[in-house]
Amino acid sequence: MPCRPSWTNAVAAFATAVLAACSTAPEVPHPPLPLAPSVDLAKFAGDWYVIANIPTAIEKGAHNAKESYTLTPDGAMDTVFSYNASSFDGPLRIYRSRGYILSESNAVWGQQYLWPFKADYRISYLASDYSQTIIAREKRDYVWILARTPTIADADYQRLVGLIAQQGYDPALIQRVPQQEAAR
Repeated sequence: MPCRPSWTNAVAAFATAVLAACSTAPEVPHPPLPLAPSVDLAKFAGDWYVIANIPTAIEKGAHNAKESYTLTPDGAMDTVFSYNASSFDGPLRIYRSRGYILSESNAVWGQQYLWPFKADYRISYLASDYSQTIIAREKRDYVWILARTPTIADADYQRLVGLIAQQGYDPALIQRVPQQEAAR
């Protein structure tokens, strides 16, 4: 008499196949990102030029990229990201989001572009004079070097890229963002 698989055997075989397909080697997690020990949100607010980044899809080809932060009465940070697409004279693109502070140090935020999702946003370095910062993510997929001016000294740039490399990022993926004031 031929053996016909039962429904439970079919489910078990399917589950085994799914588990086998998912049993790739686990991704080695990075150690936690270093964070700025304390961020004064009032001092952090204002304009920041994007000096370099590992760009997201919307940032590819960005020129004159700038983040502007406004501290809200409820303790969140309204954010406006603007840039010219593809060239200094390209169309202006503007994206608005809100940063929700998630740590006592004010260095970990949930950046919300679309409700209810919040993107990981971590201030991993902040100069004591609030002139330069590194914004990073635990996944090590995107990173931004920001400054209060459209240019920074090459020695500062190299030092910041070195810090990013120490955090587990591939520095070869970091791209400078053209700033018109820097091009003059």
